[in-house]
Amino acid sequence: MSATSLPFEIAAPLAGLIVPLDLVPDPVFAQKIVGDGISIDPTSGDLLAPMAGEVVQLHGAHHALTLRADNGVELLIHVGIDTVMLRGEGFMPLVRVGERVERGQPLLRFDVDALAAQARSLLTQIVVANMDAVAAIECCRGVVAAGAPLMRITLAAPAAAHAAAASVSESASGDAIVLPNAQGLHARPAAVLAAAAKRYKSEIRLVRGADEANAKSVVALMGLATRQGQDVHLAATGPDAAEAVAALTRLIVQGCGEAADAAHAPSVAAPAPVAAPPAAAAAVPDDGQLRGVSAAPGLAVGSVVQLRELAIEVHEQGENPARERGRIEAAIHEARAQIESLIDPHAKTARAEILAAHVELLDDPDLLDQAIAGTSRGQSAAWAWREAYNGFARRLEGLDNALLRERASDIRDIGRRVLALLAGVQTSRLDIPAGSILIAEELSPSETAQLDRSKVLGFATTGGGATSHVAILARSLGIPAVCGIAEAALEIPEGTRVVLDGTRGLLHGNPSAEDLAAARARLARQAARRAEEASGAGAPAVTRDGHRIEVVANVTNAAEAADAVQHGAEGVGLLRSEFLFEDRDSAPTEAEQAAAYEAVAHALGRERTLVIRTLDVGGDKPLAYLPLPREDNPFLGLRGIRVGLDRPEMLRAQLRAILRAAPHGKLHIMFPMIASVDEFIAAKAIALEAMTETGQQAKVGAMIEVPSAALLADVIAREADFFSIGSNDLTQYTLAMDRGHPKLARQADALHPAVLKMMALTVEGAHRHGRWVGVCGGIASDTLAVPLLIGLGVDELSVSVPAIAAVKAAVKRVARSDCEALAREVLAMGTAQEVRARLSALAE
Repeated sequence: MSATSLPFEIAAPLAGLIVPLDLVPDPVFAQKIVGDGISIDPTSGDLLAPMAGEVVQLHGAHHALTLRADNGVELLIHVGIDTVMLRGEGFMPLVRVGERVERGQPLLRFDVDALAAQARSLLTQIVVANMDAVAAIECCRGVVAAGAPLMRITLAAPAAAHAAAASVSESASGDAIVLPNAQGLHARPAAVLAAAAKRYKSEIRLVRGADEANAKSVVALMGLATRQGQDVHLAATGPDAAEAVAALTRLIVQGCGEAADAAHAPSVAAPAPVAAPPAAAAAVPDDGQLRGVSAAPGLAVGSVVQLRELAIEVHEQGENPARERGRIEAAIHEARAQIESLIDPHAKTARAEILAAHVELLDDPDLLDQAIAGTSRGQSAAWAWREAYNGFARRLEGLDNALLRERASDIRDIGRRVLALLAGVQTSRLDIPAGSILIAEELSPSETAQLDRSKVLGFATTGGGATSHVAILARSLGIPAVCGIAEAALEIPEGTRVVLDGTRGLLHGNPSAEDLAAARARLARQAARRAEEASGAGAPAVTRDGHRIEVVANVTNAAEAADAVQHGAEGVGLLRSEFLFEDRDSAPTEAEQAAAYEAVAHALGRERTLVIRTLDVGGDKPLAYLPLPREDNPFLGLRGIRVGLDRPEMLRAQLRAILRAAPHGKLHIMFPMIASVDEFIAAKAIALEAMTETGQQAKVGAMIEVPSAALLADVIAREADFFSIGSNDLTQYTLAMDRGHPKLARQADALHPAVLKMMALTVEGAHRHGRWVGVCGGIASDTLAVPLLIGLGVDELSVSVPAIAAVKAAVKRVARSDCEALAREVLAMGTAQEVRARLSALAE
């Protein structure tokens, strides 16, 4: 046996109970994505060196470090789960990067009691980070004392070991990537890329021609001012350079987490950026109409409230640079806590995404380095910070990309928040009287996110545009808004009655009595129709000839479920479980998932149906911590239930968590993207195992989203308890049209006769075996389509919460017999245009 293949002993860095790695409640470790090894549930707080070597990495939060032995083995020691969120609190490092340590030497000290109270788990992972240098690992079991043998590592063959050692420090450059994002790397995709890059030890740069940016810096990435279609590539230097370049290249190719329609085509929900008209230098014009850019549609009549930004005075001269740096770091920490308190962790909303991007901006290394450099020159913390964030904001404002120019407001927003903390200026929630229309030069995204919808009827700003985060938030909140309004709006006296038309981008600054009356009449008509529909929303949806259609809601969390019940929902037809898995660095634990599912069940009550869809992700919508192979066509690859079957332990854990909600309601489990009988049987088998483990029962069904499932509905129905038609994906797969394609999206119509025939086949196959069928795609919320869906035999409509009342009213207006005749007529048509024309004539 050669010397290189002799076992290499690793000592226990802590005393405690040895736990197999696959039982660690974090898939990054449990699935051995980081590397192989063992975990210890510690009883001591002194972390000792498990081997002699060099400290090659010490995380800034001091919860993790990496040692490299003389033979090239790299050992990562990670104390606790999610302890990075403690930002170093409770940890005391005793070594520095580059320092040589001996076996048994103290590396760091941590407060066991404090961490136990704040961290998700104290389980400490000891894993080999460069598995290519290792042939085998043997782990001890039971209770271990600090310094006692823990693992025996057999090194790889000399050639492999030499290759591993050679890769300890490497350079790598990726292939050219054609940037897919419609607006380039703006705030959100930049934040996703930076967060992913920070997981690697190497220095990573995004290169475009002669320009490059730190890939771990959101501001630097945005400042590169990339555009869709530009060629970029990644370059990295460090121990994991090749791995980083490969993984991040895949992430960029996939749009850095942006939805397919956002990454590959201009958004149809938000108007394209439009240059605001020249600002008026005088007062309100004679006709009273001030023009801007439509940011969020709607009409409002209210009283003007003028908002002015508070000036914050700071002094340039600082004290000791170390003390000033500490002030900056403390203020950033407090600002982060403030922003995180505004985020609903279970909400997948524009507000949550934008505020999460603000948290990422607070961690931007380039921004912090610029501020720290100022303190080193003798500047005060407040002065240095203000110079740093204003400099970055001006840099973005000077770009020729309208979207990136508007992101400067995000930089200034988080900048002013930290500055106020440094200056000791108290900021409070906006106190706005009821019936207000706000007018301001700028509203920050965080201010907009906190607006009280019961008091604020709309707003107009002289800055910003239709693609600003403020505009996005306004649309998500349902508040009419106009951006880029003429500056004369700032001169309108407080309390003036005005009419704001967000749809047309107009503010009527001095409306006549007739103008106000016409606007109020229009609002009254809209309100009367909504009130009439809402008044009957609590009653069951029954057709004129006595046929009941169950109207339920599509939701993402307990709060939305409770809101749905208030709006008349008879249950939840689609709980998108992805909300628990997205926008985070590690998967939710089984307990965390169970708590969220149980909360939704409690919000609904025992008498209402709850359908929970298992995790629906894939190559087209990846998770940062769930690496999937690069695919030329992710829509036809690992997606939906295929990911679950490929990672059965992850699916099994989710099913156990879902079943915890069974005692609290009428639970149904639904598998996404079922394409064959075999797939459904395999998924159902795992569900039955989970039912045996938990002692709980639930109905198990399939989403019908691909033509093969619709054609085999009769066969699948023998195994499934119910079906739910996902009309959005069923449309694009049936018509071979990407619903996000810039030229084809309008033709990808769910009312196409081919798609309707797939739905009819699904209903026919299900009803033959006594199974019910729902529709949870966008067509279910379209009142124009309701009579047709009833005629096809659909039993349940799962709709967006705002559409519940209108859909119920649409059901009550028709007779089932008429709907069946309509369906027979429509199924004989050849185009979606014919179908829409027929349904429109019926609605008149």
